[in-house]
Amino acid sequence: MSIYMNNGATTWPKPECVAGAMYGFLTSGGANVARGSASKRDLKSLDLVFSCREELVSLFGGWNEDPRYVSFTANVTESINVVLKGYLKPGMTVFTSGMEHNAVLRPLRRLESKGVKVEILPCDEEGFLHPGTLAEAMARRPDLAIFSHASNVCGTIQDIASLSGICRETGVPMVVDCAQTAGLLDMNARELGLAALCFTGHKGLFGPQGIGGILWKPEFAERTEWFVEGGTGSFSHLELQPDAMPDKFEAGTPNLPGVAGLFAALEWIRETGIDAIRMREEALGAQLIEGLLSLPGVLLSGRKTMDGRLPVFAVNFEGHDNGLIAGRLSEEHGIETRPGLHCAPLAHRTLGTFPGGALRISPGYFNTEEDVRATLSALRSILAS
Repeated sequence: MSIYMNNGATTWPKPECVAGAMYGFLTSGGANVARGSASKRDLKSLDLVFSCREELVSLFGGWNEDPRYVSFTANVTESINVVLKGYLKPGMTVFTSGMEHNAVLRPLRRLESKGVKVEILPCDEEGFLHPGTLAEAMARRPDLAIFSHASNVCGTIQDIASLSGICRETGVPMVVDCAQTAGLLDMNARELGLAALCFTGHKGLFGPQGIGGILWKPEFAERTEWFVEGGTGSFSHLELQPDAMPDKFEAGTPNLPGVAGLFAALEWIRETGIDAIRMREEALGAQLIEGLLSLPGVLLSGRKTMDGRLPVFAVNFEGHDNGLIAGRLSEEHGIETRPGLHCAPLAHRTLGTFPGGALRISPGYFNTEEDVRATLSALRSILAS
């Protein structure tokens, strides 16, 4: 028996169409983008990339429905680095929350060492940033705000609509890390007035690893500098990186097999329906959280119901090491989870689980009710022994 309960790290399995699209590109497509003689294969690669940008604009509510303002990256970490290091300058101030992943925290700490002021707004014991906390802090006039849409540790969902509304009223650009929510929760970047939305392809978008991106507000993209320069397949007469989008942030050959897989996944999401995906995952989450709360000595971080959270659960058990439990779940029961700090020590400090971390259990769309029952049964067995 093998049960995968680590969808917070990456969704698995992927829809069958994802691997098929990547295989098809490598075996019958394979042409580099904008770097050929306009053969049929060259045009197919151009069409693939353009169509994937269009699908992302449709999903995330891009500005003016303009696919040029989607930049492909390797993952959400690279996306966040591009935005933060391209926009923030010494003397500027940036707000973030006490629930951020190292993808946000580490670039900010590096920028802090170069003269950017970083202010971390406190969250409550469930990992929630109250909008009033941001509203009060706005008197200090930050130059940028960046928040995760939902915690990769405990699943708490932030009130992005209220946070973005406060930022709009005060003229502060706001960036959202939607690594955990893209493909699961509806989000319209244009209606929210976001400066940039950073995403990864391999989690709720059900795509492969190695592909992510940024959805830009055009004016914000213009004010953000690039720091990777090179060939773009365009403007080859220029010795400086072109300002035109999407070329500005896409030097070098992109991960075209990854784009093929992501595009197939996006089509699968559209056909399946975000609401249907979310409802299935919420039902599994409700089953799991009820069972977890019935276990002896359980310490569950974050929300104690499925209201305002994703099915991402961080748990500890009194008298037990979460790493040893994860090892026994894997070795004795074939159940994959993730112990530790989940690349988010700041979040664990907020939740009171630093430095030991927690056992994270995160079911996904392709799990079943039987998977949840088996996981709970295995935990009971381990805790009793």
